[in-house]
Amino acid sequence: MSDLESGMVTIIKVFHKYSGHKCKLKKTELKELINNEMNHFIMVQVKAKICENDTLDELFADLDQNGDLEIDFKEFITLISMVTSACHELFTTNQQK
Repeated sequence: MSDLESGMVTIIKVFHKYSGHKCKLKKTELKELINNEMNHFIMVQVKAKICENDTLDELFADLDQNGDLEIDFKEFITLISMVTSACHELFTTNQQK
């Protein structure tokens, strides 16, 4: 597999590691996933805010497009793309300096 394909498989595996057979994340599972799997890409300040209940509630509500109080894989991918995009912008800005 290519690097990109391996990365895609990893994203799928990580989602299922936390969502299990039900294929949906509850708020506590999303918080655990963020804390355990995204700690290097989310700055300490941002991570601290996500761990606060109010910020986590806002993030969860924004991701939960269908309002079922769980995050399915398509909703999860929205989070992955947002964080990846933000990291890319930071990376390219630092590269230009």
